Amino acid sequence: MIHHVPGLTTQEAAKRLGVKVETLYAYVSRGLIQRERSADGRSSFYDARAIEDLARRGRPRQSSRSTSLNLLIETRLTSLSPHGVRYRGLPSSDLAVTHTFEEVADWLWLGAMPDASSAAPWAGERIDVPVTRDLVGALRVAAAIASTRLPMADGRDARSVAVSGRRLIATLTDSLPRVGGQRVPQLMLPGTDGDRRAVRDSIAGRLWLRLSPQRPQPGMLALLNATLVLLADHELAASTLAVRVAASTWADPTAVVMAGQGALSGPLHGGASVAVRAMLERATEIGAARAVAEVVDSGQRIPGFGHKVYVDADPRAVVLLRLLREVSGRTRVLSVVDEVHDAVRQRIDRAANVDFALASMAMIGGMPADGGEVVMGIARIAGWLAHAIEEYQEAPLRFRPRASYVGA
Repeated sequence: MIHHVPGLTTQEAAKRLGVKVETLYAYVSRGLIQRERSADGRSSFYDARAIEDLARRGRPRQSSRSTSLNLLIETRLTSLSPHGVRYRGLPSSDLAVTHTFEEVADWLWLGAMPDASSAAPWAGERIDVPVTRDLVGALRVAAAIASTRLPMADGRDARSVAVSGRRLIATLTDSLPRVGGQRVPQLMLPGTDGDRRAVRDSIAGRLWLRLSPQRPQPGMLALLNATLVLLADHELAASTLAVRVAASTWADPTAVVMAGQGALSGPLHGGASVAVRAMLERATEIGAARAVAEVVDSGQRIPGFGHKVYVDADPRAVVLLRLLREVSGRTRVLSVVDEVHDAVRQRIDRAANVDFALASMAMIGGMPADGGEVVMGIARIAGWLAHAIEEYQEAPLRFRPRASYVGA
């Protein structure tokens, strides 16, 4: 039996709209156009009339969803597609296993990789942070204190911001209380010539001592470094938009980071992994099926599955979960992670996202409940400052939307 599916192929639709395939996928995820699957599920088709209407209207600026606002900002930093995330054209999935977080941050900021053989550890200033109820709170307090203490490099050019960014990330990492050993474990990564290279005093190693009392098993420190790389930027997430707005006023790098922290602190953004962690912890007590059922019965959305940008799987989660299984072995915690994953997939047709992978990594690494949120809070500084560098080059104060008054 032959199934006939009318419409345009992905390449035809993208060509008619004059956009890249990645942009076409973004239009689908934002509800601007609909995508249909072929009978064998291997191809996608788009209604020719809908594509023609969209092409005649021009590049969409506002989503058809009444509750969603759509800003289109040109960037040379990060591109998203179902196949993965690219930083300045390089696949983040490759960078995650071959480069340090510090090297990738410089790539985002400067568009150039530092010489790995001569790169010195990032230096910061340790700040005595008052006792807070959680590590995320300590991170925000450290940023607030750093804004009054750390000397910021003069200028808004890329090199000046990079100098400030290295100092700020090192300071915030080193200011978190230690719970691990006395020496920073060495990060081992594959070298370009095939031999493994040891990286001393890496941000991943210093962060591990603040998040886990365990001595990292072989590969776990590299997994944490990969997590930092994959979370470094994700285009215009809510916190990054907040950063762009702050940078448009010429706020300094520390103030820009604090703007991002405010948006990231929401339970639907940076705090999403905390909800996943709670579900995983509950699953260890009563079983995966019952733990997932509790979430469903409470009327809450199941955390850690589905994503606004990706129609199918979150490519970052695919990479992290694969690496997690490679380095952790068959442990009880990993079994719980797999059981929860299967229990959720039986209920909803949504793939795990990066929050699920992040919470799983933190739990297997013996990190606190908000450990995943701290990892994201450190990692995303790299992307925030990269976007700030771009925004500093734009006309200032360009974010001035108008409101439609509907009150009395």
